[in-house]
Amino acid sequence: MFFSESSKKPDKATKAETAADHAGNGCLTMELLERSCSNRSETDMAVFRSFRPLPIFGTLVVASVLAACQTKPETPPAANRAALPVMERVALGANACWFKSGDAAFKPYRLAPELNSFSGRPRILVVHKTRPEARPLLVVHAEGNPAKLEAFGPLMGETVGARVTRDVNRWAAGGQGC
Repeated sequence: MFFSESSKKPDKATKAETAADHAGNGCLTMELLERSCSNRSETDMAVFRSFRPLPIFGTLVVASVLAACQTKPETPPAANRAALPVMERVALGANACWFKSGDAAFKPYRLAPELNSFSGRPRILVVHKTRPEARPLLVVHAEGNPAKLEAFGPLMGETVGARVTRDVNRWAAGGQGC
């Protein structure tokens, strides 16, 4: 019911004016719907009676609330590109994939990590299993931020050299697996 400001009693003129205002804005009251659809069947009218249009503002509020409640997909944190974290990843990957796995290509060797280097160049060495004091067969070291990697030694000239390069680059970038 609509009330006039002065009497707070139902006012038919105000009700009709308001209905006309709403009709001009695309909003229809149930009475206007029923009057405009008087030639409709009872089934059609039941559909109109159950329909309650939401104002545009209400729809926007609901959409905003739902959008605010959506969780954002988590992106994996970027791999730390400093020399020490890069060489830690390389050492863990090399140990797991080349030595702990029992890989035949690395069976005669062992890993000698030197990550706590005071020179600012953490490194890993691949040495003979029986003569660890001998010259290393592979040296992988990094320096700077972002880390600049370098790998060298006699193993890089052998068939396993290409694999070493692929594996080291993958682990340095944050990849895992063998």
